[in-house]
Amino acid sequence: HVQLVESGGGSAQAGGSLRLSCVATGYFTSRGGCMGRFRQVPGKEREGLAIIRVGDGTTTSADSVEGRFTISRDNAKNTVYLQMNGLTPDDTRMYYCAAQEGLPCSGAYYLQSQLFDNWGQGTQVTVS
Repeated sequence: HVQLVESGGGSAQAGGSLRLSCVATGYFTSRGGCMGRFRQVPGKEREGLAIIRVGDGTTTSADSVEGRFTISRDNAKNTVYLQMNGLTPDDTRMYYCAAQEGLPCSGAYYLQSQLFDNWGQGTQVTVS
């Protein structure tokens, strides 16, 4: 069983930056797999932002955030980060971390939330 604990959300000014963290615990950390960052507006589907293959660090980002948001990992800390720069009010969302074993985790196809079974509690980001 994998547990995901998120932190780093909060408020930012337009044009500012935030870094979200997601710590993974449980068997997942020894077996690797795919971790992703998503966001959601109430009543809408979760939008895939970026994924990272834990083993070799291969990343894929959505076109909507390419160049502004960067996903990275620190395997020694079992932590995945999402660095968000150039924030706009439209980035105001609830942000989620997800993890899944067995995904190839390369390519935009794997930005789909339904491919992931393990989710963090979410963290709110508000940009004004």
